Amino acid sequence: MSLGGTKIGRRAFLVAAAAAGVSACSGSGGDNTSTTGSTKGATPVGTTSTSAPTPAPTATQATLPGGGRTILPGRRLVGYCGMPGAPALGELGVGNDLQAKIDKMLKVVKDYDDGSAKPLPVMELIATVVHPYPGKDGMYRERMPAAVLDEWTKAAKDNGSILLLDIQPGRASFLDEAKAFEKWLLEPHVGLALDPEWAILAGQTPGKHFGTTTGAAVDEVAKYLSDLVTEHDLPQKALVVHVLRRSIFTAEDGLKDHPGVAVIKSVDGIGVPQDKVKAYEVVMKDTPPHIRAGFKIFYSEDTAGGGPLMQPAEVLALTPKPDYVMYE
Repeated sequence: MSLGGTKIGRRAFLVAAAAAGVSACSGSGGDNTSTTGSTKGATPVGTTSTSAPTPAPTATQATLPGGGRTILPGRRLVGYCGMPGAPALGELGVGNDLQAKIDKMLKVVKDYDDGSAKPLPVMELIATVVHPYPGKDGMYRERMPAAVLDEWTKAAKDNGSILLLDIQPGRASFLDEAKAFEKWLLEPHVGLALDPEWAILAGQTPGKHFGTTTGAAVDEVAKYLSDLVTEHDLPQKALVVHVLRRSIFTAEDGLKDHPGVAVIKSVDGIGVPQDKVKAYEVVMKDTPPHIRAGFKIFYSEDTAGGGPLMQPAEVLALTPKPDYVMYE
């Protein structure tokens, strides 16, 4: 799996760095415990807990794919992730036919319709990808071109899907990266996903140091999204935080419940089903009630040792039942 165009594997590094504790998600290990890196201003890319259902939208209000203004409760996000030209980073990056991969994804989405929540397709684009080299600004990351963001935004809309812009920030801050994508976040079907294992500090290098973030750092992004929703009368936005083990995301009580934002913690444990279930139980333990549950499945890494891929019925049997299921 490439890491910003190099031979360093994104998930290979995660497995090696957490070999002693990933499967069981022990919450201990060599992770640093600081928040994300630099808070330098960002230049925009291109141009500048269960609650009562929301009222039906008026004729002039923007709605989500499939109708309505609220993602959670009532919906379950299910889909694929990826990045153009990087097949090892997810199914949506395999080959040159994005629509063919979306069609494959939509078939998987149907398998999660168990009657408890209506599946809502989600595409996750790695919009800020980490690099092993600093770049001109020293941030160790690169943003996708505006043309790619436009293409995926349109593809998601055309296929009735949510689009999540995934951020691997390097030494940049999550908030600065989020603001750089404001043009696309103003679309009613576009939200965010954060990868804190790639949020490193000054003096650290991706692939050599394991990143972390805190509830307070994610809260800055949640508040920013909430303000966008309020100011522009948008439907609820999804904000996913990918967590491989507990020490990647600390002091979660610093992440508050903001109107118009559905926060999801996705457990990204790798391996055979029993190890993934254990990881899920440990990472989700003591999670604040307003942070919903997510679960990630890796087509290659989970089956690398010859074990079976978890099936939708097994995923839906998890406690708590995931509100977000992502395939890589």
